[in-house]
Order: sequence, then structure tokens, then C-alpha cells
Amino acid sequence: MTTPPPPCTSRRRRGVRGGFAAATAALSSFALLAACAGPPRSGADTLGTSFTLSPGTPRARGKIDSFTWAVYAEPPTLDYTVAFDYPQNTILSNVCESLMRWTPGLTMEPGLARKASNPDPTTWVYDLRPGVRFHDGKEMTADDVVFSLGRQMNPDNAAAWAQVFQNVASVEKTGPLQVTVKLKKADSQFPQYMATAAGVVASKAGVEAAGRDYGTSGGLACTGPFELGTWNKGQSIELDRFDGYWGTKAKSGTAVFRFLTDPSARTNALLSGEADGGYLIPTESYARLRNSDAGTLYFGEGLSTVNVNITDMQGPLGDIRVRRALSLALDRSGFVKAGLGGAGTATNSLTTRAAWGESSEQTRKAAFDSLPPTTQDIEKAKALIKEADATGRTLTVATSSIGQDVSLLATAVQAAGTRIGLRIQLKTIAPNAFTALFTDPKAREGIDMFPLTYYDSITDPLDLLANFKTGAYLNFAGFSDKAYDELVDRATAVYHPDRRLQVEAELQKHAAEQLLWIPVAEWPTAVFLNKRITGAPTTISYMYYPWAADVGAAT
Repeated sequence: MTTPPPPCTSRRRRGVRGGFAAATAALSSFALLAACAGPPRSGADTLGTSFTLSPGTPRARGKIDSFTWAVYAEPPTLDYTVAFDYPQNTILSNVCESLMRWTPGLTMEPGLARKASNPDPTTWVYDLRPGVRFHDGKEMTADDVVFSLGRQMNPDNAAAWAQVFQNVASVEKTGPLQVTVKLKKADSQFPQYMATAAGVVASKAGVEAAGRDYGTSGGLACTGPFELGTWNKGQSIELDRFDGYWGTKAKSGTAVFRFLTDPSARTNALLSGEADGGYLIPTESYARLRNSDAGTLYFGEGLSTVNVNITDMQGPLGDIRVRRALSLALDRSGFVKAGLGGAGTATNSLTTRAAWGESSEQTRKAAFDSLPPTTQDIEKAKALIKEADATGRTLTVATSSIGQDVSLLATAVQAAGTRIGLRIQLKTIAPNAFTALFTDPKAREGIDMFPLTYYDSITDPLDLLANFKTGAYLNFAGFSDKAYDELVDRATAVYHPDRRLQVEAELQKHAAEQLLWIPVAEWPTAVFLNKRITGAPTTISYMYYPWAADVGAAT
């Protein structure tokens, strides 16, 4: 994949179940499993069958009345300012659109802005498409863009995307269909994020009319190929085709998103036809779905890494030796085999290799060659725990029944800690509440770590590496290092891709040394489509691309 350049005229997460006995059993089985090598271009599931990354699914051959999609949790809200997890974005991407658009190929193209220009390093000018209408029929103007971006910058909103706007000095209307963004300093990331939920444009009148209910009831006042229909709380969300859409009309009249929190229930729904498709397929179901004649299981580029997020450095994890010991004790290869169904690659890198697509070979080597090995070293880990005087100390890992990929990582961490003298407790959180770990500090109280699958929202390693800057949204542990902050600022200021990536290689090395999160594996995107439908993208682009509009009849 290639990193998209800055726009020209023509850029958390999910997080796992078990107990001490389960952890010990997992440890025993993991020790016998073989490692997978190389980037996730191919691999094997627990039955030994091969998989490959597909660039997409076959195009739809016609229209359909409706299709049903399985999602693992109900979104707490569809307000675009807090759309920072899989359930929200999977749905919202089809209703609300951004100034720029991330494509299924993970490149960037114009969205609601027909053109984006950069007359100087601190100015971005967005010329809007004429004739774009919101779902209420009102025409989009520059005032709506200024208002929508302003909501992200308003501290009263606690917006998940506020960090994107940290270098924004002003957002002003400079014409009926033109908005000019002035930056405090050059920012290579800002224009990329205008293709994510950070760049969503909603109707000023519509949002203001909804007030505090915006995102939880009524419409979303957006422009996408679907509009919000019926929300059956606890059961489903229906999206209805918007026939006044400015672009290519959706092939399906209705898209129904069913909330199926139990992994087995999701799998059974896919096999029975109760659900026509779904992303984030339970890894324990890969082989079952692949061998079924109900449909096809596809894998695509995910720009995703599975990690252990460190949320509290006030306790034992504040000692780098304890973090290093846990990293050394983890059986990554065993987790990939058992927890990801073989569809992944053990890694020592927080970033995926695909995110470095625009770097030179020399820069890529600098980013990856100096990272620590992924192999276990239990004796060295024990020595570090003893040296840190941490033997017998207790750590708590949040877990959830979202899927085996989550639950087995939690038990793998528990098993690793047990082997080296730590006491690891698991705290089970319901799937619907797991997303609160990303948005509510109170939800993280008493938790030292939790499994985190991080997907890049832009095709740039800085998307992840900037999370450890002082005060960053996902910097839950409160890590602060002046030298690291300065490197983030240096990388942010460079528009030239390879020169920026050279700085990011330094950041990657620093983050790896500090083990601010413990990297475990690269994980491709998985999507299952039954025989009735096709057209959905295989890549992580579905987070911000209106993918449901492409879904139609397979025959």
C-alpha cells in the first residue's frame, strides 16, 4: 500500500475472558505452536488451510432491497466527534461524509471538497462541491463546514479527534463554497485526517436542532448515500438509501446493522443467512466460515496491530523492566496461531509494514531492523522481574467476550505474567461497555492493561506513534518525554513523505525501547459475505469509506 500524499487539486480500536486455570492451559498450548513468519500476505488457520490478502470483493451485479450486517456491539452514539471505535465508524461511514475520502485501496481522493490546495505550508484551502444536499434537503455551504470542524475543536465536546486540530489556528469561510484552514505551523497529518471522521461535515441547522440528542436519536444531518432510519435500541440500526445523494446511489435500499455481542451468535447468523455479512469476524470461526458453502471469507490489508495497551504507570508497570519482562514472556507466535486463527504475523513493531509504503528501503530498514526480537526469553524476563523487585506484584488486565482474539490475548498476558512471578488478574467487561475504555477515564480505573487492536486511520505510521506524545488522546498511561514530543513535532512538520518517515523511524525505535504499548501481532481485515451479496471492500477503509453503498446483488 502507498501512503497518500497531501491532498492536491484533482489519513481504537477494539480491545478480551478467562481465569488462572484458563491462562495456564493457554500457556501450555501456546508453547507447542509454531511461529508464522513474514508480513501478513499469506498464512494458515488452525486447520492449516492457506489465506491470501484480497484487494477487494467482486463488484455487485445489481440492486437489492436490503441486506443485514452483523456488528459486535451497539454504538453508544453516532455523533461523529466521538466516532473512535469499530461499531460507530462501521455504520457512520455510510451516513456522514468528510472533506476528503479514504479509498478501498487506502489512498486519498476528494470527498465533499472537490479540491484541496496548499498555497503555503500553513494554509489549506478546501473548495466544496456544489449542489451537495443534506438528508433534510438543505444544500451544504461553507458555513456548515466551519461549524462541523468547530465542534471537533470545542473543548466542551470532549471530541475524540481534537488532537487532529491541535495545530489549527482558524477555520474560516472564504467563499460560499470555500473554507480556509490556517495552521499555527506546518502539519502533514491534518490534511490526511480530513478523510476520517475528523473531517465530517454535518448540517449546522440539523445539529443545533437536535441539541444534546444529536447522535443518539433522530437524524445525523449528514450527506452520505444512506440516512439514519430506525434505531431499535439494543437490537439494530437501519440505514435507508438517500435518493438525493450527490454521488453514485447505494445499490441497496436498506442496510440493517444487527448487534450480536456473542461471537458464536454472530457466526451462526452468518452461516444461517440471518446476517448477510460482517467485518471483525471471530477468529475462532475462520475455519468454519471458510469451509462453509454459505459464502466467502476474505482477508484484506488492515493497517492493524494487536497490542497490550499500558494504561497505568503508577504501579509496577511504571518500571520499564516490568514492561520488558512481560514483552519477553509473551508467546506471540502461539497467540497468532490460536488467537488469530493463523491469520496474522507476530511482530515487535507497533506499526504495520504497509504503513511505511512510501518510505525508501533504507528508511524502512531503520524503522524495523533495530527492534527487539519476538521470541520468548522466560529466564531473562524472570531476572528483570526480580531486579525490579516486582515478584508477587498484582496487575489487572481488562478482558471481554468480544472474540477469541481478545480473550486469548488476555489469558496469554496472564500466563506470561504467572510464569515470571507476577499476579495477573482479569477484569471482564461487557462488549457494549468496552468502548468506554477509550473515552471514559473512570472506566479505566483499577486497570493496568487491556488488549487493543489499533487500526491506522491514515496510511502513515505517525497515526499510531503520535499517541505517546504528552497529552495525546490514547496516551492513557500519561507518558511524557520532551525528546519524544520534539520528534513528533518534527515529523508532523514535514510534508515530504520519505523525509517525514525518516523521523518517524526514530520515533518507532524510541517507542519500542519504552514499550509504551506491548506489540503482539499484525492482523489483516476479515470480511464474510454470503452468496446473496458482494461489493464490500476488504481493507480497513470501511471505517471512513461509504462501503455499504457498494454492496449489492452477487448474481
